[in-house]
Amino acid sequence: MNLQVDIQNASAEPVPDEEDIRGWIEAALADSGRAHTEISLRLVDAAEMTRLNADYRGKSGPTNVLSFPADLPPELDLPLLGDIAICAPVVRAEAEQQGKPLAHHWAHMAVHGTLHLLGYDHIEEDEALAMEHLETRVLSALGIPCPYADESFTEHARA
Repeated sequence: MNLQVDIQNASAEPVPDEEDIRGWIEAALADSGRAHTEISLRLVDAAEMTRLNADYRGKSGPTNVLSFPADLPPELDLPLLGDIAICAPVVRAEAEQQGKPLAHHWAHMAVHGTLHLLGYDHIEEDEALAMEHLETRVLSALGIPCPYADESFTEHARA
């Protein structure tokens, strides 16, 4: 797979190494059938994520991850899959709150955001279960336990 990930770090918080991030994204793309892929990933603080969440989802406050699929016309035939924004302080706080290793939660957010770019969603319960299953499989291949051990994905998605 030829994967290009443009990582922009706009966060004052510590973030994972770029090599780890690329590995997590590549794992999420492994079965996608995409030979060449480009993704832009921006690591942000709470203020920027709050603006993005308000502008694109109409919701107040920061969230952990947002994905913006490229949605290009097929005739362009470009490898750009889309953009992901991950909020470093939210990821840290959630990992602490959920008693998970920080690297595991970062991996989950990178995989989750990438799967959204591939068209997966969790609005409907059947979609949520399919996405949860795929996330769990990808993370397991990385040696990371199921992120939903204490709750189902549909409960998480509704929160």
